[in-house]
Amino acid sequence: MPGFCTLQEFIAAPRAANALRLLSFNMQVGIQTSAYHHYLLRSWQHLLPSVNRDLALSRIAGLVEPFDIVALQEADAGSFRSRYHNQVERIAGEAGFPYWYQQVNRNIGGLARHSNGLLTRLQALDIQSHPLPGLLPGRGLMVLRFGSGDNQLVVAITHLALGRKTQFSQLDFLCDLVGDARYLVIMGDLNQESEVLLHDSPLKALSLHAPRLMPTYPSWQPKRGLDHILLSDNLELLRTAAINHPHSDHLPVAAEIRLPE
Repeated sequence: MPGFCTLQEFIAAPRAANALRLLSFNMQVGIQTSAYHHYLLRSWQHLLPSVNRDLALSRIAGLVEPFDIVALQEADAGSFRSRYHNQVERIAGEAGFPYWYQQVNRNIGGLARHSNGLLTRLQALDIQSHPLPGLLPGRGLMVLRFGSGDNQLVVAITHLALGRKTQFSQLDFLCDLVGDARYLVIMGDLNQESEVLLHDSPLKALSLHAPRLMPTYPSWQPKRGLDHILLSDNLELLRTAAINHPHSDHLPVAAEIRLPE
């Protein structure tokens, strides 16, 4: 059932047969934001190292460890602010993921390297990275394919722009790439509500369904559902929740799905 719960509550239920546990999280490069004034008081952490970031990354590793496929947005790929540690690689190592993939979307002169990341316990047979259209560069899309033939699972990871017009242009691009997928999962910070995405955007052509989740933004007083795990209609949703893990300005979203036999 959809709702708002702790990580322990979500993983307490026995895993179903043929199930995958999915998580999507905008981790805000490991900055803990729990009030609007933190955007000002902690803004320096977007460009400078912080002693609190190591603890935040360990907590994120603990969050993602029970899952099979994890999408991360706003991770740093190794720059001055992260003390040149690749955050996706570090989280994958601490959480025991054998495979991780990364897409750098914005490189600010070695000070910051914004990226999307994917952690997985399944090896992807094909990985594609694409810049997304928009007036400003810095948004990207990763498309990973697991398995082969008719049973191939396609997973798309993205972080969309803020404006609706640009979002729809970016979703047009996404649909062109994954429109032929039989089994499709779209994960990420889409900066838009699910009703708009499924009924008014280019995604309406893909026959998707979205779990009804608690809002995810801002994490300390959630009002908007911006973070999503969207599924093709032939993928069965078993459980879903927004996870009470306030170590970013977004809450993570989790889902357990059943794969066709």
